[in-house]
Amino acid sequence: MSVDNKINKIKPLIDYFQSLLLIGCPLLSLSFVTGNLGSQLVEYKEEMYITSDCGKTWRQVFEEEHHILYLDHGGVIVAIKDTSIPLKILKFSIDEGQTWSTHNFTSTSVFVDGLLSEPGDETLVMTVFGHISYRSDWELVKVDFRPSFPRECTDDDYESWELTNLQGDRCIMGQQRSFRKRKISSWCIKGRSFTSALTSKVCECANSDFLCDYGFERSAPLKSQSSKCFADFWFNPEAPPEDCVLGQAYTSSSGYRKVVSNVCEGGVDLQQNLAQHLCPLIAPKGLQISIRGESLAVKPGEDITFIVRQEQGDTLNTKYQVDLGDGFKAIYVNLTMTGEPIRHRYENPGIYRVSVKAENVAGHDESVVFVQVNSPLQALNLEVVPVIGRNQEVNLTAIILPKNPNLTVFYWWIGNNLQPLLTLDSFLVTKFAVTGDVRVTVQASCGNSMLQDSKVVHVFDHFHVLPLKFTKHLDMYNPNIPEWREDIGRVVTRLVAKETNIPEETLMTVVKPGLPTTADLHVLLPANQPKRKRSVTSDKRIAAIKQALNAHNISFFLRGGYWVLVTLADSDSDSQRIGGGSGYWAIVVLFVICLVAVGAFILYKFKRKLPGRNVYAQMHNEKEQEMTSPVNHSEDTQNIIQGEEFIDDDLDSQTSVHPGSL
Repeated sequence: MSVDNKINKIKPLIDYFQSLLLIGCPLLSLSFVTGNLGSQLVEYKEEMYITSDCGKTWRQVFEEEHHILYLDHGGVIVAIKDTSIPLKILKFSIDEGQTWSTHNFTSTSVFVDGLLSEPGDETLVMTVFGHISYRSDWELVKVDFRPSFPRECTDDDYESWELTNLQGDRCIMGQQRSFRKRKISSWCIKGRSFTSALTSKVCECANSDFLCDYGFERSAPLKSQSSKCFADFWFNPEAPPEDCVLGQAYTSSSGYRKVVSNVCEGGVDLQQNLAQHLCPLIAPKGLQISIRGESLAVKPGEDITFIVRQEQGDTLNTKYQVDLGDGFKAIYVNLTMTGEPIRHRYENPGIYRVSVKAENVAGHDESVVFVQVNSPLQALNLEVVPVIGRNQEVNLTAIILPKNPNLTVFYWWIGNNLQPLLTLDSFLVTKFAVTGDVRVTVQASCGNSMLQDSKVVHVFDHFHVLPLKFTKHLDMYNPNIPEWREDIGRVVTRLVAKETNIPEETLMTVVKPGLPTTADLHVLLPANQPKRKRSVTSDKRIAAIKQALNAHNISFFLRGGYWVLVTLADSDSDSQRIGGGSGYWAIVVLFVICLVAVGAFILYKFKRKLPGRNVYAQMHNEKEQEMTSPVNHSEDTQNIIQGEEFIDDDLDSQTSVHPGSL
C-alpha cells in the first residue's frame, strides 16, 4: 500500500480495510481507523488514521482515540478526544483531515460521552452530550458550523478523481467509476443536493474478478491472482452435492467463482467448460436418531418423540427400519425428508436399545440410542452398623424404593472428603482407620431424580457384642424395613439399661435385616475409661447383662396380645469382644497359649516323678474345699452393678477375638 514506508508495516491490516472500503465507496471514501504501527496490536497505543480515497492511502492524524463526527457529507470533520477527564475544546477540519482547528464549545469543562448530529448527512449542526460531574444530569451543548461558510458550492468548487486499486487498475469490482470532491481551497457548503459519483462503466471480466471456489486453493508459494487454483487433498470436485436427487444433473466446479458483488461482463470466464454429471444413487450417510428435548431418561408411561435426520445420501429411494427396543418395529419411506417424528411410550422400566437403519441399493447406515425408562426414586435409606471396630471392614448398604437395578448410580461421601466414590452397586465395603464419629453420606441418582441419606458411624478400638434373639411371635410383625428395626433396637436398649442400671449411652442394639429376627447388643466402653488391657470377663457389665437376659427379665408387649422375650442367641457362649488390632495379635495370642500348654504338660510330667507329690495333692484338695465355700448370689449381683466398679482393677489379662470371628 503506497502510503509511506511506515504505513507499509501494517499492509495486511490496510488491505483488509481497503477490500471493505472499495465495496462501499464512495460512501466510505472518507474513513477513520484506530490501531498502531507494528507487527501486532498494542493495547495502550490507539493511534488514528484517515483515508480519503477509499483506503488506497492512509495517514496518521491523532496519537489518541477520538470521537469522530462527519458533517456536510464530510465537508467538516469534528473530533473530540475520548478520555475520562473533562474537556471544553473540540477539533475540526474542512480539508479532509489535512489541517485541524480548535474550538471552545463550552466555558465549563464537560465529561464528554459522545457526539450527535441532526438528521441528514448535509447538516452542519452537531450536539455534544455529557455531564459536568458523575452525579449531575446530562449536559447538551449545540455547535453550529453554518455561520462559518458564506455560500453554497458550485461546479467550480469540485474536482474529479478516479478510483483505483493498489496496482493502479481502474476496474474495481467489475466497474470503472469516477467521483468528485470539494477542492481544498473552496470554503463552501455542499448542501443537500450533493452527490459524489460522476460516471460508472462496466468492465470486462479479468482473472482478478475470480476467486478460488470452495475446496480449492491457489498454488504455492506466491498464491497471487495469476496463479491457478487446485483442489485440496480432502476435496473431490466431481463428488455430487448433498442434495443431489437421483435422475437430476449437477455441475462440478472448475475451481473458480466470481467475487461476490462483482458486476463485470464478458472477457475472461474462468467458470466456463463446467462438466455436467447425472446424480447417482447415493448411500445414506450421517444418519442420526435423537430425542426431542435431549433427555435420554424418561418415566414409565411418558410420551417420547424420536427425530431421525440424515446428513447425506438419497432419501427418496431409501427405506428406514426402526426398532424401538420393546417389540415395536416399523419400516418408513422418506422418513428424513418429511421430518415426521416417531412418537412412542414405554410402560415398563428398563433400558431400551432404539435403532434406525437406512438402506438402499448403494449402501446403508445405522444409528443407535439407548433410552432409560426409570421410575422416580421415592425413598432412600442408608443401612450401616452404627458401631464398628477400627480397621474392621464394614458394609454400607443403600436401600432405594422402587428398586431400579443397573439404572441407579450411587455417590458415597465418607467423612469430610469432598471427592465421592461412585458405584453402580447399592453397597460399599470400606474401613475406618481412625476412632471417633464418622459421617457417611450416600446419594442415589436415577434419571432425573436424586435422593440423599446420611448416618453417623461410631468407630472404637474395643467394645463388646452380645448376639440376641427374640421369640418367634416378633417375626409375624416384622415388615423388614429400616424404621421398624431402629424402633425395636431403641426399645431393647432402653429395657437393658433400665434392668441393669447401665448408662443407656453405652449401649446400642442393632436389629439385623431378614428373618428370623435377630440383633446385636453393642456394649461400649465408658468415655472416661482408661486405655489398658482387659480380659473379656473384666467388664462386669457383661455379666449383669447376661444375667438379665438369662433370667428372662428383658421383654416387651406386642400388639395381638404377645409378649416378646429377648434372650442371648447362644446362652452357653461368651460375649465377643471387638478390637481394632489386626490378625497379627490373634496369632501371637494363640502362640502364647500353645507355649503355656506345652510348658504345663512338661511340668506336670516332671512333678509326677518328684517325692512328696501325694502331700501336694492333699494340700491342693484342702485348698479347693476352701475356694468352693458358698456365696450369697444376690449380694454378689448387687455388688456387680454399682456405678464405676464394674471392672476389676486387679485383673490385667486380655483375650482378643479377631473381627473375622463375628
